[in-house]
Amino acid sequence: MPYAMDHDLAAAWLRTTAAAVERHEQELTALDAAIGDGDHGSNLRRGFTAVTALLDGLAPDTPPGALLTRAGTTLISKVGGAAGPLYGSALRAAGAALPEPAADLTELAAALRAGLDQVRKLGGAVVGEKTMVDAFEPAVAALERAAFDGFTLREAGALAAEAAEAGARATVPLEARKGRASYLGPRSVGHQDPGATSTALLFRALADSTAP
Repeated sequence: MPYAMDHDLAAAWLRTTAAAVERHEQELTALDAAIGDGDHGSNLRRGFTAVTALLDGLAPDTPPGALLTRAGTTLISKVGGAAGPLYGSALRAAGAALPEPAADLTELAAALRAGLDQVRKLGGAVVGEKTMVDAFEPAVAALERAAFDGFTLREAGALAAEAAEAGARATVPLEARKGRASYLGPRSVGHQDPGATSTALLFRALADSTAP
């Protein structure tokens, strides 16, 4: 299987994510204002702006695992609230699991599974509790199935993005069981989870980065 994740794709993925977060900052903030602190969009934009600056200073031969690890460390240091530790730890775990100097699709899926496992460890959430896991889990599962079935990276990325977006939409009727939104109880029903929404942006950015 050809390589799926090398330096260029890892950098493109993070830059595309940063651009998507900037475009959707107000949407993320509005979603978070309904059931959280109202700062998810601004926090993520600040973090990914710092990641972009990091990328500008990295050598072009930086392995993808090291790149994701350093990006994760940057998010942890720059993003407030729960988003920084969750996203940052996910990228660091994924980076640590990537073989160097490049990874195939099966290895990329395994690395992102490691990232998801770290999110679950930190937040204690499972699918159905109205968190970023509701988008992250189906996206990783879609990548794993695509790798097993021999799909191309472009095909796999599209399937993962679609699965993440469907997972984010599926949080609307759920009652939050974790995080600040859980304090609202039944009043959290009817709102899309901001963390699941930004996770969908992350996987859509991965898909967009694989397009010719």
